[in-house]
Amino acid sequence: MSMNDPIADMFTRIRNAQRVEKRSVHMPSSKMKVAIATLLKDEGYIDGFEVKQQGAKSDLEISLKYHAGRPVIERIERVSRPGLRVYRGCGAIPNVMNGLGVAIVSTSRGLMTDRKARATGMGGEVIGIVA
Repeated sequence: MSMNDPIADMFTRIRNAQRVEKRSVHMPSSKMKVAIATLLKDEGYIDGFEVKQQGAKSDLEISLKYHAGRPVIERIERVSRPGLRVYRGCGAIPNVMNGLGVAIVSTSRGLMTDRKARATGMGGEVIGIVA
């Protein structure tokens, strides 16, 4: 069975694992997923991640982060999807929870947060939001 939106699947796996208070979550790896995991780690939403090779396939294992028994990621959702791509200029990139959250933006210079995209004056595809 083919998967139409692997990024939405990644977000859903993280959301579901946190609801049942798992320590980590596994998923098939890709360059985009690793870049998103790097952003989440840099912003402090996850403890870490590891890419494991299993023959020809590679898996991504994300260590989830909790604070006082509650997940650090309260909300993670996909904005741009294969059926409806969402592109924004640097002035129209969404400000998630008045700066408390992060919008993940895919630019010509790679994935970056909404704050970094505004600072560099770049727009792009809004992949998702994390708060």
